Amino acid sequence: MDRPSACPDCLRRSYLLARLAPYIEKVATGAPGSRSPELLALSSEDLAAAVAPKVAGQMLARVAAIPERRLFADLTAARCWACCRHDRLYPSGLREAPDAAWALIGRGDPALLERLEPGEAVTIVGARRASSYGREVARHLARELAAAGLAVVSGLAFGIDACAHRGALDVGLTVAVLGSGADVAYPAAHRSLWRQVCERGLVLSELPPGTGAWRWSFPARNRIMAALAGMTVVVEAAERSGSLITADLASDLGRDLGAVPGPVGSLCSAGPNNLLAGGACVIRDAQDVLDAMLGVGAHSVQRYGPPLEPQLFDVLEAVERGEETGDAIAAALGLSPARVAGALARLEASGYLACSAIGAYTRTPLRPSSSDNGMVAKSANLS
Repeated sequence: MDRPSACPDCLRRSYLLARLAPYIEKVATGAPGSRSPELLALSSEDLAAAVAPKVAGQMLARVAAIPERRLFADLTAARCWACCRHDRLYPSGLREAPDAAWALIGRGDPALLERLEPGEAVTIVGARRASSYGREVARHLARELAAAGLAVVSGLAFGIDACAHRGALDVGLTVAVLGSGADVAYPAAHRSLWRQVCERGLVLSELPPGTGAWRWSFPARNRIMAALAGMTVVVEAAERSGSLITADLASDLGRDLGAVPGPVGSLCSAGPNNLLAGGACVIRDAQDVLDAMLGVGAHSVQRYGPPLEPQLFDVLEAVERGEETGDAIAAALGLSPARVAGALARLEASGYLACSAIGAYTRTPLRPSSSDNGMVAKSANLS
């Protein structure tokens, strides 16, 4: 396939944002007309005049003078690529947004951009200080959605975002949209997670390589997250959480909005519970997301379980072939009854098998994770 490309003018817009960053920081507030997504909907000339009127001309001239070769040399040095709104690989969901980023600078396999259609992506956001309930829900939800073939979009932040990325990485595609340059792991504590997303998914930003994060750049990146996906799901959020900015932006674009219900007395559940009261879709699991996005019954969730060691996988396959008892499986595989009994107990505890009152085992719909296809090093033994 063709590699993504960005024209010099669109790339220069990214550099203008980086140079204006401290000025935007001073001007961007919660007041209508001065929020960072609204500011970034302005032309370059109007943006510079709005946030840095005394030096606007100077800023614009400096950015216009950046040599084209330097723009692309910076990308190469940072192991990044760029895609602008004039390129066919630019995500269609962003094309529909009035405040869309002029260019996306990314890391990861650019071929994955073709999968970023609103009907094939879901954004999952939530509290940084998430509860154990919220973290578990986010990871499980992202895992099942990725297994169903959807791209899971989030912001690499602490809490819900990180759990969503980790859940999706187990089985499918995840996309991290950053408030810093794509080559800057932010927060730094998530460098390992950032690296995994770079290697197996996509990291995107509208800021040039090497740019640090600013307060205004987080609500700014939220507009990209909202536009990329057909639905935004809020897992946990306080009443004034930044995650609700993403929900508002998604609603403004006419995208589906979902929320995970939580305990009425929990501060972390106030945001999603308020969204539900306002008409957001109730999200209890991945099937609710698929039904809302694709139509009821259009796609059934395939349930995935934990990874399997080789001999556990062998025992599972024996049950699938019709061997129902421990003795029959032991004879078929040439293993001791004790080892087979241990394997069956572990498979049942993991949800892969069900055992009847007479000791006959049957297969459940749960599937092994596709990322490892149930296999680890051949030297693994049953414990």
